[in-house]
Amino acid sequence: MKKLMVLLMVAAFVATAFVAMAQDNGPAVIKMTKKGTVTFDHAKHQGELKIACADCHHTDGYAKCSSCHVKKADGKKLGYKKAMHNNCIGCHKEMKKGPVKGCKSCHVK
Repeated sequence: MKKLMVLLMVAAFVATAFVAMAQDNGPAVIKMTKKGTVTFDHAKHQGELKIACADCHHTDGYAKCSSCHVKKADGKKLGYKKAMHNNCIGCHKEMKKGPVKGCKSCHVK
C-alpha cells in the first residue's frame, strides 16, 4: 500500500510538471526599446496566428533571442539586429501581412 501511495504521488508530481511546462508560453507582449519601441504581441502570434514556437525559436528550450544572438555577429550566428530583422520582416513579407514599410512601422517613437 505504501509503494502504491508513493507511486501515485510521483505520478501526480510528474503530471503537474508537464502541465506547467505546457502552459508556459512566455510573455504575452514583448517590448524592445532600441531606436523607438517595438511591441511584439507574442500571444497573438502564438494564438490567433497559430505560429509554432519553433518557427522563431530555433533552439531547444525556446530561450530569449538575445541569449544566442548577441549585439555583434560572431561569424557563427547572426547579430541580434540582423536576426530580428531577418526573422520578423522576412515572415511579414512572406505572409504579406503586418508592418513592413520602413522603420517607423515597427519602431515607434
